[in-house]
Amino acid sequence: MTSFSSDSCSFQNQLQKTNQPLDATFLLFLIVLGKILLNILPLGMRRKNSYQNFMQCFCVSLAFVDFLFLVSISIISYFRDFVLLGIRFTKYHISLFAQIISFTYGFLHYPVFLVSCIDYCLNFSKLTKLSSKCQKVFYFLAVILIWISVLAYVLGEPGIYQSLKAQTISYQCSIYVSIQSYCLSLSMMIILFMAFITSWSEVITLVQAIQITSYMNEPILYFPSSSLPSYIVNSKRILLPRLTVCFLGTWLPFVLLQVFILLLKVQIPAYIELNIPWLYFVNSFLNATICWFNCHKL
Repeated sequence: MTSFSSDSCSFQNQLQKTNQPLDATFLLFLIVLGKILLNILPLGMRRKNSYQNFMQCFCVSLAFVDFLFLVSISIISYFRDFVLLGIRFTKYHISLFAQIISFTYGFLHYPVFLVSCIDYCLNFSKLTKLSSKCQKVFYFLAVILIWISVLAYVLGEPGIYQSLKAQTISYQCSIYVSIQSYCLSLSMMIILFMAFITSWSEVITLVQAIQITSYMNEPILYFPSSSLPSYIVNSKRILLPRLTVCFLGTWLPFVLLQVFILLLKVQIPAYIELNIPWLYFVNSFLNATICWFNCHKL
């Protein structure tokens, strides 16, 4: 049996305690870096001539905030202990920033969903006739207002402030898991399931008769239809299975992933859960829903 002195044991314990935060910081760096790469993919694949809307502007702002978060992690990890503008930054600020980002991201789902829904409703009703530049300015101001409002709520809410203060004192870092994303995902899965059950026979018929063709150099799904009157073709009953097929044809893997997460009650940190693929998924669901309610205007 090999014996170690108390000095060597204490040195090993101190070394393990020193390396543990660094390993957690490196893991956080890899997670945020992977999320940024995941965000770049849908942004690079989007159509250049797509219609400008609020969700696109917010996705760009989310990618920018994620990039700033990654840069702050890198700078603090590299210098470890430094003073900037009279504020001392240490490795524990990485945990503080991660918690603030998680709380902020966790409370953004409902506002973004609501504003996007209002934006689509206004565009379909054509109540607003703004130029392209005015729309961009309006979306930019709306995005800034949402970010500032949610961040102010997170920093000003007494319960969140006490939680951040207690974890900073005890040097613990428990990441917030958003209940908003869970409720939103559950609601969308229930609505999608009801839509599929309601028109499952029409969905199967459409899938069997569907054709893939090209329109303006873009692949599209073509649904052969009989010569019915326009008021019947544009009815909600006829449009529902087509929207269901289009949505599932685009997002079926993501839908299965959401069902898997809901059934197993997987807890995902809020700074990971709010990402651009998720927002594109929500945007497609909103688009299909608004189209179904405004079928007579299509």
